[in-house]
Amino acid sequence: MASATAEAAPTPAPEPALVLFARGVIARLELWPALRVAVEQGWGGPESREKRRWLASAIYIALMLAQALEDEFEAEFEDGSVEGVAADIVGLWGAGEDVVREWERKAEGARGKSVDVQEVVDDEDEWEDEESEGDGGGSDEAPQLISAPVDEQRPAKPKPVVDQDGFTLVQKGRR
Repeated sequence: MASATAEAAPTPAPEPALVLFARGVIARLELWPALRVAVEQGWGGPESREKRRWLASAIYIALMLAQALEDEFEAEFEDGSVEGVAADIVGLWGAGEDVVREWERKAEGARGKSVDVQEVVDDEDEWEDEESEGDGGGSDEAPQLISAPVDEQRPAKPKPVVDQDGFTLVQKGRR
């Protein structure tokens, strides 16, 4: 006869390479002088040491998320959203039910709604591989998600000034 309580399957052990990577990230963050000062001085409040561990988790999750998106969707998200999602995911650890319910409410509200996207073509980064050369087809790249028109996000860069000897003059930045 089966037990009244279902036993959960044991969680598989993480890959040794991932464990090694996580240990390395934690060690590297512990050696970062700027972060060490921030932790030692309590700039993050009384939970500064925990926040350092949280930072390591967020980095790890962001890398895993980016790798999964690249492997499974053949997409590279360069809009900064991977890092934001990873930080939110790490924030869910130990969060109360009210926080989870709020995320569920937002997810329910987003269902069925389309996402505004705009494809941004950057000529400097464009390249073709052997398969796409000469096929005349369109780009297979996914469009980038944006929150505002590109013109509103970045001010125009001033053109470099080159002197008569061919040296680029250093320009004073805007502040």
